Amino acid sequence: MPENILSEHAQAEIDRWIAKYPPEQKRSALLAALREVQHENHGYLTVESMDAVAAYLDLPPIAVYEVASFYSMLETEPVGRHSVSVCTNISCLLRGAEEIVEHVEKKLGVKTGETTLDGRIFLKREEECLAACCGAPMMMVDHKYHEDLTPEKIDEILENLA
Repeated sequence: MPENILSEHAQAEIDRWIAKYPPEQKRSALLAALREVQHENHGYLTVESMDAVAAYLDLPPIAVYEVASFYSMLETEPVGRHSVSVCTNISCLLRGAEEIVEHVEKKLGVKTGETTLDGRIFLKREEECLAACCGAPMMMVDHKYHEDLTPEKIDEILENLA
């Protein structure tokens, strides 16, 4: 797929990341490039957009697909406008993460890995660790951390998402 499907803004952002590394290390800008392209494409990556990133960075497409399918912050299918991730690793688990997941599922009317019927919220599959153990239980909403969760805090956070 031709690289011209990348917006000028995406190309400028990718170029900014490329400049941080030696010329022969363009691959180092891959994760940032995929994040930017995903952001511009309503929260997910298409095969065409991944192919465009591969062409722009002069990488084989498989190298891009591997990264896109490995990292939990990258999506390759359409998802809701807002992304919600509940940490379920040991610190959060010991402080009630299972109950938090159940509360969020009930509140949204979806299970993990699903998007609400109105397309507003995507409840990501289980997160291994979001690195905020001291604030357990916690969740990330659109890359913003919310710690020391209670059902009341969760309700307020979710109700304030447009």
